[in-house]
Amino acid sequence: MSKKMTDGPAGKTPEYNLPDPALVSRTMAEVAERGQRIVQDFLKRQADETGNPDPLNIGSAFMEMTAKLMTNPARLVQAQMGFWQDYLTLWSNTARRMMGENVGPVIEESKGDRRFKDDAWRENEVFDFIRQSYLLSARYFTSAVNSADGLDPKTSQKVDFYTRQFVDAMSPANFVMTNPEVLRKTAETGGANLLKGLSNLLFDLERGKGKLRIRMTDDSKFKVGENIAVTPGKVVFQTPLMQLIQYNPTTEKVLKRPLVIFPPWINKFYILDLRPKNSFIRWAVDQGHTVFVASWVNPDEALAEKGFDDYMKEGVLAALDAIEQATGVREVNAIGYCLGGTLLATTLAYMATKRDTRIKSATYFVTMTDFEEAGELGVFIDEEQLKALEEKMGKRGFLDGREMATTFNMLRANDLIWSFVVNNYLMGQDPFPFDLLYWNDDSTRMPARMHSFYLRRMYQQNDLCKPASDPDCIELLGAKIDLRKIKVPTYMISTREDHIAPWKSTYRGTQLYKGPVRFVLAASGHIAGVVNPPDSGKYSHWVNENLPDSPDEWLAGATELSGSWWPDWHRWVTALDRTEVKARQPGDGKLTPIENAPGSYVRVMVND
Repeated sequence: MSKKMTDGPAGKTPEYNLPDPALVSRTMAEVAERGQRIVQDFLKRQADETGNPDPLNIGSAFMEMTAKLMTNPARLVQAQMGFWQDYLTLWSNTARRMMGENVGPVIEESKGDRRFKDDAWRENEVFDFIRQSYLLSARYFTSAVNSADGLDPKTSQKVDFYTRQFVDAMSPANFVMTNPEVLRKTAETGGANLLKGLSNLLFDLERGKGKLRIRMTDDSKFKVGENIAVTPGKVVFQTPLMQLIQYNPTTEKVLKRPLVIFPPWINKFYILDLRPKNSFIRWAVDQGHTVFVASWVNPDEALAEKGFDDYMKEGVLAALDAIEQATGVREVNAIGYCLGGTLLATTLAYMATKRDTRIKSATYFVTMTDFEEAGELGVFIDEEQLKALEEKMGKRGFLDGREMATTFNMLRANDLIWSFVVNNYLMGQDPFPFDLLYWNDDSTRMPARMHSFYLRRMYQQNDLCKPASDPDCIELLGAKIDLRKIKVPTYMISTREDHIAPWKSTYRGTQLYKGPVRFVLAASGHIAGVVNPPDSGKYSHWVNENLPDSPDEWLAGATELSGSWWPDWHRWVTALDRTEVKARQPGDGKLTPIENAPGSYVRVMVND
């Protein structure tokens, strides 16, 4: 039971709900007990591990940046003078505003920045000053570190990235006393929101076994195979690395060529089958495709020695054999999503050396094959970090899926970290049930051997795009992998705001493949730009029949079309072969169904 406290003149009495003192006492006792246990568990685990005190190699990067800045003090002084001039203008404008004048802002946040959406950030002079003061400081810090001359590109990128991480963390929206929305909630509830937030924080620490694992959604509302990943089908084949799912047809006739999809094993396949209304898998089935999907295993230490070549052999190549048994058809259309696309391209190059022509078309969803400009993920890939990561994986046999998820979340810290800190811990609210965020939190592990090969040979050394004549060309299963040998028709879909596979990097693939290539650019990002059903009416896409060397030149000559790119892809793939046959049910061929879709592999979670 809460109590009310009133104070103030008659007619203007504010009312604040005060929490029951007994409730506060019990909550704080619980906080102390849980907090002590969490800290003890964390310290014990840290004592059991040996590690580099700076595994991300941040300190040396900032030391190098500072040394470079000191070689040009005049530029630093100029930046400081500009900052103080803007700050004085802000002080002056705030004073004039308090006296009733209407003055414009000195600085505004970028479009789409949702941290300052509450009206009080602009309507209240104090909070408007706090907001603009922060934005000026953020601009100063980022411009100062970017003005250091002579840094190598990797160090410069790292300094810029971690400066922005610091700047984002220091946002006034992330603190109780400088967030008007949180202050309002605190007054309304008498601080009960902060007590609930503290309980949420401790729950997340316990959930992460001493490491903060922020809940992004109410995961109790979702169950794979019951309200997400529900497109009907059967697991018809499996290897130690993947289950092959064949989906039930919804049309009387189907295209003769089956469609097989290879998702990334960094995430689970059901991003393409979240709900019926946004499921690419269900939509493709409805268009008359016989759809097969590889559902990758969530590996443990027993699979530590599985490599990229095993994902080729026990994944793509095994799936092609199984599909022929299931349908009696050798030729297929194939899709690869992100890392699954990198695997598809690698396997196609291998198949070219073996004169294996079973894959008749290749579609790549946001896929990189040339990693020269890998975007901000490159911040995490240098020799020091790779050694620390390999040491950690060597002890476990795999990379923990939560660590990979944290890396991806840092690329969009305001949306995927700090917004939940404010909602869960400051506002004291439970996270909203959202299927996409449930999928995002359903992490997968990476086998140690495979992941080390992927990071070193592709991200760090960029060997995948090298020709067979180069001594550093990748060799797998006894064959040199040369992407220039791929001659099948290729469809590439990239997304303009992709923070994982930057579209200008993915575009480089158009200059590697020797068959006919269609490149399409979708609006939005790595997930939303791909999972964009026609009925949603969201996100446009750009097309251009020409493929100049420069991605900027391609975009300058492209035509923007409204809505989803899915129908464009379907027209492209059916133009290659429109032959139809009677619809195929799972089990019609030589393969006996093992279990219902979505299968058992996808249900294994990182805690299992």
